[in-house]
Amino acid sequence: MTAFRARLTEMDIQRLVKAVDEDERAEAAHKLCRNMDRAELDDREREAAQKIVRLLANDAAELVRRAMAVTLKSSDLIPNDVARRLAADLDSIALPIIGASPALSDDDLIEIVRAGSALRQIAVAGRPSVSRDVSQALADEGNEQAVRVLAANDNADLSERALGVIVDRFPESGEVVAAVAYRQVLPLHITERLIELASETVREHLVSRHAVAPETAIRLAQYSRERATIDLVEQAASSADLPAFMAQLNLRKVLNASLLLRGLARGQMTMLEHGLAELAATPHHRAWLMIHDAGPLGLKAIYDRAGLPPRLFQAFRAGVDTWRALSAEGVDTSSDVFRQRMLERFLTQRPNVPRDDLAYLMERLDQAPMRPTQMAASAA
Repeated sequence: MTAFRARLTEMDIQRLVKAVDEDERAEAAHKLCRNMDRAELDDREREAAQKIVRLLANDAAELVRRAMAVTLKSSDLIPNDVARRLAADLDSIALPIIGASPALSDDDLIEIVRAGSALRQIAVAGRPSVSRDVSQALADEGNEQAVRVLAANDNADLSERALGVIVDRFPESGEVVAAVAYRQVLPLHITERLIELASETVREHLVSRHAVAPETAIRLAQYSRERATIDLVEQAASSADLPAFMAQLNLRKVLNASLLLRGLARGQMTMLEHGLAELAATPHHRAWLMIHDAGPLGLKAIYDRAGLPPRLFQAFRAGVDTWRALSAEGVDTSSDVFRQRMLERFLTQRPNVPRDDLAYLMERLDQAPMRPTQMAASAA
């Protein structure tokens, strides 16, 4: 006889059924449910366990039903009909089951959402996994708190349509907007809408974490100081279509020497390549050759053709040479380590750059994460 079978004796069940004291029955229910959930059951034992579950679900004492619901809330021992009955019980019994039970189907959960109870909608929204259909029902009909919990749940499958409904329903709710903004993945047009609604801190997160359209990036970059601004260098680095981004910058007349120098100093060589190609009306492959493979005069030629100020050429020359030297050391040019080293080395050369650009680069240097050797030195 297994340890489980030993515990599943007639005496245990009789104690559960006949005990007059609710606390005693609840304690017995908790012990029995815990043991059943932990045991490996064969078909016959599983059938016996589910009979006990049905017995507990019909117990007149709230405390007993709650003990069972809490203990087995994530268990597959509870059949669907019992789960549905418990989900319609008092909140103290229903909420654990609604929030976790795998026995509840999507249709069951949608029915619970549409019934309109705020607490039960919140329980559905916070489940370990929320399907697309259930998420849509919550987006359509959930109360504000439930929708906030849903948006903050990265295991909720929220479609683009559901996200749009949430933003439409709660544009004035800072908590809901922030919860949507901090999701790991956002469609572009949802990001665009949130930028208009979010607080400064959330807006800064959006533009640093998610791609935005070039037009939006440019507009935000030109906001006054009291509004959150966007770093066009960072947006260029994360752009999925850098040539189009550079073309938009040029169209809006913000693609200039200052921006390209800032990008170069931060290791964004592809930004320089595409920026010079755009300004010089030259194919990217030709610009690449003139920067990297055309001898000492190639960079000067493409730089002049782009119409950039002669007084800044030496700073660009220093930046390109620094980038090449670091690349030769074998550091991954796309890594944060490379970008930090690039910025450090560029600034140690005391390049002749405008004051505003120097201040920008120094600020970015201050914001860069310390490398392990720096952290050890600062801790010493």
